[in-house]
Amino acid sequence: MDEGKENRSEKKKKGIEVGPWGGNGGTSWDDGSYHGVREITLVFGHCIDSIRVMYDKNGKPVAGEKHGGVGGNQTAEIKLQFPDEYLVSVSGYYCPVVHGGSPVIRSLAFKSNKRSFGPFGMEHGTPFFFPVDGGRIVGFKGRSGWYLDSIGFHVSQAQPAKLLQRVHKTFRRLASTAVSKPLSTSKDGEHRRRERVEAREVCQYIDAINKLAIQTLLFPLAVVKNMELLESSVNHVPV
Repeated sequence: MDEGKENRSEKKKKGIEVGPWGGNGGTSWDDGSYHGVREITLVFGHCIDSIRVMYDKNGKPVAGEKHGGVGGNQTAEIKLQFPDEYLVSVSGYYCPVVHGGSPVIRSLAFKSNKRSFGPFGMEHGTPFFFPVDGGRIVGFKGRSGWYLDSIGFHVSQAQPAKLLQRVHKTFRRLASTAVSKPLSTSKDGEHRRRERVEAREVCQYIDAINKLAIQTLLFPLAVVKNMELLESSVNHVPV
């Protein structure tokens, strides 16, 4: 699994980060963001003792470091059919191992665009679930000591550039159309003025929704649907 291990001094690409879920014990770690995930190795028993991930960078395997302790009596190796298969969700549970202790990750389950893996460990404590609809998980981060204390992720969207270009182009068209004609004092002019004001309000409202959707990557379908509504509004704004 050490094949293609990345030089630690090399700066890793940063993506959008979410999480972590779990406790505050141990020390923080961050594998960074890559082009995808090839393999995940878990060692577990009554909790997740350690995790190690093999990533992909420009078509070559890159082995991340092992995070966690030396305990655990079971090992799971998850091998994805990269690049056709990629991670789309991670779920699990976290709670203290001993009374009064800091929470640790008790179980993990993974889902790709093709298959499901797990759960591994004990499904006990507080549940968490992180889905990426329209994107993929491309990196892991968290905290670890004797166990895997917490876990978070780096995510990327499938086609961010094209979607952003479509958003910006449509909003420019709507803004230009909304202010293209001087206001009139006639009844017809007042009706058109109200339509232009309403169009600008719709633009601002949908812009806020789309920004949230793009930033979180949780609701890409909402972005597409809102864009269809917005583009329809552009065609009906009076000029």
